[in-house]
Amino acid sequence: MGLLDNLKAKLAPAKDTAKEKVSGLAQHHGDKITHGLDKAAKVVDERTKGKYSDKIQSGTGKAKGAMDRLAHKSGPGAGDDTFTPPEGSPPAS
Repeated sequence: MGLLDNLKAKLAPAKDTAKEKVSGLAQHHGDKITHGLDKAAKVVDERTKGKYSDKIQSGTGKAKGAMDRLAHKSGPGAGDDTFTPPEGSPPAS
């Protein structure tokens, strides 16, 4: 077994513990996180004078979705660390 395999084996329990802690925090403070995301999006949108409203809204929605997946451990990608690119994305090189 190589050095990297040994490190992965030793860090796996810590990774699971960290996920559980983050999930618990997201469950307990989800409303505060959502409020903070909305507030930050509003400030950025005002400072950019609405120029990037669609991108800000999209990013805020994605952040809320990620927070929901952490809090509820449901939906696509919950429980695994793999990234699945959206359909139509160019293949990674």
